[in-house]
Amino acid sequence: MADNPVEALDVAVYTVPTDAPEGDGTLTWDSTTMVLVEARSGGTVGTGWTYGPAACADVVRAQLAPVVLGRDALDVGAAFHGMLTAVRNAGRSGVVGYAISAVDVALWDLKARLLGLPLHRLLGAVHAEVPVYGSGGFTTYDAGRLRDQLQGWAEAGITRMKIKISESWGSRPRRDLARMAQARVVIGPDAELFVDANGGYGRKQAVRVMEAAADCDVRWFEEPVSSDDLDGLRAVRDAVRPDVAAGEYGGDLTYFRRMCEAGAVDCLQADATRCGGISEWLRIAAVAASHHLEVSAHCAPHVHAHVAAATPNVRHLEWFHDHVRIEQMFFDGVLDPADGALRPDPTAAGHGLTLRRDVAQRYQEGSP
Repeated sequence: MADNPVEALDVAVYTVPTDAPEGDGTLTWDSTTMVLVEARSGGTVGTGWTYGPAACADVVRAQLAPVVLGRDALDVGAAFHGMLTAVRNAGRSGVVGYAISAVDVALWDLKARLLGLPLHRLLGAVHAEVPVYGSGGFTTYDAGRLRDQLQGWAEAGITRMKIKISESWGSRPRRDLARMAQARVVIGPDAELFVDANGGYGRKQAVRVMEAAADCDVRWFEEPVSSDDLDGLRAVRDAVRPDVAAGEYGGDLTYFRRMCEAGAVDCLQADATRCGGISEWLRIAAVAASHHLEVSAHCAPHVHAHVAAATPNVRHLEWFHDHVRIEQMFFDGVLDPADGALRPDPTAAGHGLTLRRDVAQRYQEGSP
């Protein structure tokens, strides 16, 4: 009989409209869906979430809950292994992996709360703070909205800022170049300019765009080509000055090992809401370290703040507009990127967040 059994695994789906139309190089959207999991043991609740389809909730209920319920909440490793085993025939990546991620994050939060520890202390704190970069700059923004967003990050002390490029699958390079030039003027010469093509360019086009944008001093070139094209990423990496990054769609350890072995990136991105949660994120960071690479946390900043603080080779995490907005709406205890960094609360147990149910319920699918 477990001393601290997981007695319930509740899941809910929330869909939040964006505050303006949004798009990148290959996709447009007008809402973001969060699938939130609460793991309960006694009177203690751990919370985790992913940003993905509502179908993630069905995976939690039908395939993951049966192997998690009744396990000791302190044995997160056993629960993680049990979930991976249970989904063998369903496939690991995609919706299934997102669901595993949400449950794993909830279990780590639950364990830390049961032990009365901040999550980064439980994981083994390395850094007191984690640098962030502002992320948004959607291709759907006009010049005024882009300016206002960049200036807002600068006023918050953020000195790294990312915009989207490769509009319409790379078919509007002149606008891409104009937006990069505008961003450089707005943020000034000392801040770091990051760009994200979301795989919208071809190999040579990506190189040509960076050559044409040389005066913008771009430091980070994310997914210049498809993240599935490891040879292409390596070719672009070898040809351009900015650091090339990719990995946000990775769903298991082998994916990231292949990316590292291919020499495809200068910095490996990983997303704990997609790759398998905190358990897998830590293993991915170790694989990156073995290739002398740093890791960057993709999106969901309040999922990543604590695990990033416990990762020796972390570079920074993404202060992504959509997810920042939702997490600030849904939770008490959110962090402030003062001076361009997040500092996990050294006194609050778990990840330090408390769900604001009255707010979240307004966006819950199936809610009256």
